[in-house]
Amino acid sequence: MTDCLDPVEAFRQEAAELLDALETTLLDLGQRPQDRDLIDAAFRALHTIKGSGSMFGFDQVAAFTHDFETAFDLVRKGKAEPSDDLVTVALAAKDYIRALIESPESTDAVIGASVIDDLKRVIDTGCGVGAGAQTASRGDGEAKVQAAGLADPAAAGWRMGVAFEPDILRNGTDPLNLLDDLRRLGACVVTPSVDRLPEIDALDPEQLYIQWRVELVSDCGGEAIEDVFVFVRDSMDLTLAPLMQQPGETAQGLALDLPMDEQTGVAASTPVEAAQSLPGSEADPRREPARRVDDRASTTVRVPAARLDQLMDRVGELVIAQARLSQLAATGSDLAIKAVSEDIERLAAALRDTTMGARMVPMGSLFGRFRRLVHDLSRDLGKPVEFITSGEDTELDKTLIERLADPLVHLIRNAIDHGVEDAERRSAAGKPAQGTIELSASHVGAQMLIRVCDDGGGLDVARIRAKAEEQGLIAPGAPASEQEIYQFLFHPGFSTAKALSALSGRGVGMDVVKRMIESMRGSIDIATNFGKGTQITLRLPLTLAIIEGLLVRVGIERYVIPLAAVEECVELSGSGASGGGERSFLSIRGDLIPFLRLREMFRSESAPDLHQKVIIISTGEMRVGLVVDQIIGSHQTVIKSLSKLHSNVSIFSGATILGDGRAALILDVAQIISAGQAGIESLRSEAA
Repeated sequence: MTDCLDPVEAFRQEAAELLDALETTLLDLGQRPQDRDLIDAAFRALHTIKGSGSMFGFDQVAAFTHDFETAFDLVRKGKAEPSDDLVTVALAAKDYIRALIESPESTDAVIGASVIDDLKRVIDTGCGVGAGAQTASRGDGEAKVQAAGLADPAAAGWRMGVAFEPDILRNGTDPLNLLDDLRRLGACVVTPSVDRLPEIDALDPEQLYIQWRVELVSDCGGEAIEDVFVFVRDSMDLTLAPLMQQPGETAQGLALDLPMDEQTGVAASTPVEAAQSLPGSEADPRREPARRVDDRASTTVRVPAARLDQLMDRVGELVIAQARLSQLAATGSDLAIKAVSEDIERLAAALRDTTMGARMVPMGSLFGRFRRLVHDLSRDLGKPVEFITSGEDTELDKTLIERLADPLVHLIRNAIDHGVEDAERRSAAGKPAQGTIELSASHVGAQMLIRVCDDGGGLDVARIRAKAEEQGLIAPGAPASEQEIYQFLFHPGFSTAKALSALSGRGVGMDVVKRMIESMRGSIDIATNFGKGTQITLRLPLTLAIIEGLLVRVGIERYVIPLAAVEECVELSGSGASGGGERSFLSIRGDLIPFLRLREMFRSESAPDLHQKVIIISTGEMRVGLVVDQIIGSHQTVIKSLSKLHSNVSIFSGATILGDGRAALILDVAQIISAGQAGIESLRSEAA
């Protein structure tokens, strides 16, 4: 059984990356319409998709993309101006290409034709002065391009040598498509050179051995020919020389006049050499020969995500086995075993870090998806919105990134629909007509902070409370802090929308956000300034696979606290605590911090240790102390999910296996801190 990636599936993956890049480029073009690099980048992506689609049998993709490319070529040549309408239609065309690739049998050709018609209409209305002097249109399968630029008035066209690098087929380029593009410039005589073909036993089907000699009868300029090969220019040799034609002579009557090899009597071994011998052509002795594929340093390798997951599982088991070995070595007196144990521990740690690094993905791969969302919502709601991102290079575990997409979609939709006001209200409040949505990512310790900020109206505490009282979530007049009121936004079915719409009103969005973030062992902070905006912060661990933990003992059981959440450890003394029962307070450098006695929470029946310890944990600005009997030390924690039977146990996020083979539960810091904060509010209400 082979694990090789199917070529068609490889094309789909590469096309998806190209389409994502095309979408980003088009959105950038909407903001910077005069940036020629963006236009060239969009055209290059289209050209690559067309060539690869044709090579892998996606004829519909190649045909539609060719029409898209032909229309967009007017923009590239400066004959039509980019506009917001052009970007909108081009994005729709990009979506149609994706549909053709992912589910060609369910796509409607009528829709594709309509998209192309819209694209041509938008481009025609955006044509600049003099655009009619030079046009590109298709007819009878042939495009006619008019251009100027021949240096010699006696020249009737071009004589050229075309030699691609041998490995160009592996990059998804189809040379025959490029030769067809040459034919669209005028009458063409194409002569292949096959004398470099090896014996059948030595032939590599993925290597290109054929080169071409081309004579083109056309009044096009040399830049038109360069445009045909613009995206493979670094992977080929192209030589050009003017083609002289006698009056009345046709393309079919042209003599090829190929230089002949004196010994074999056949054409020169490479068309480039032949072209270099033509009048007006010059050989460049500094030009390097075409490099073979094995001469190139490979910088990236495409690996299925399932393999990385399997590798991570194996590394996790290795970490557990290494912990057992370290424990056995520590109890013995054999120095050789201890030395081997230390070496394996060092290598296992390095392997763990390397494997986790391979799973880390830049946040930019996720942030780029939301630019289209903001663009479309801004248009549909009639609210001009600027979308700003930062921290795109910040890396997060790929598993977390995949699960973050839906929560962020809900947060951004809410920010635009509920947060950003319409132009009239913004003007009355002295704000610019264009709203702002900011999406940022940053590392803080072993946590990832993702913030969604808007400059809208902020949260209306009174309105949220009134809705909560209406739904029976809180008794009228009952005391509640602002943070407690904000938590009602995450209650299932809760919505403050005055009317039901396609975007809001059903009260399911924020509920989904909370459940997804908590399933990733994360937490949500809300900060708002009424009339000025809202900031929602998601706090997430960097990975769900292996973490550094603090191993503690409570009674006879052991537990793991994520080390990233630990601020400090202090000894619990009689003078340092006040209050009693489950909830108490500890004064640390002037701050009053609530602490929870885990023995009482977990109902431990053994006698407490004489000198108990308090571990101060935090998330955001909230801090809580946890009283334990003993701090054992740091521990590499391989996280194992709890079974469905334990899904209602909220204060544990998972379990791990210790070096002696016993299991230890991992505390959910966010849930523990919520319990501690609830204790503070309860005591405050009792004191009031």
